[in-house]
Amino acid sequence: MYAVIRTGGKQYRVSPGETILVENLKGKPGSDVTFGEVLALQTEEDKLVFGSGVGKARVTGKIVAHDRHPKVLVMKYKTGGQYKITRGHRQGYTAVRVSEIHAG
Repeated sequence: MYAVIRTGGKQYRVSPGETILVENLKGKPGSDVTFGEVLALQTEEDKLVFGSGVGKARVTGKIVAHDRHPKVLVMKYKTGGQYKITRGHRQGYTAVRVSEIHAG
């Protein structure tokens, strides 16, 4: 059984027991989180339900940690001059362990 959810402007395919890295969520590690925007749902009968058929399905999980991805370096460079700028960026994320998928 799996579901496709939307959070933080992105879509994720999740199944129970899986840990996903999503955009930063409010809450402390150990607290529960519910994703109400379920886009598609596969049931035990291998039937894929999406659209209005999903109804009030929701995915629940527990926040495992708040952390940051590895640093990504961005370099601007122009030939023939002394123009060179290097910048780094680390995007924050929240690790969520999916516990249950409620079909609604």
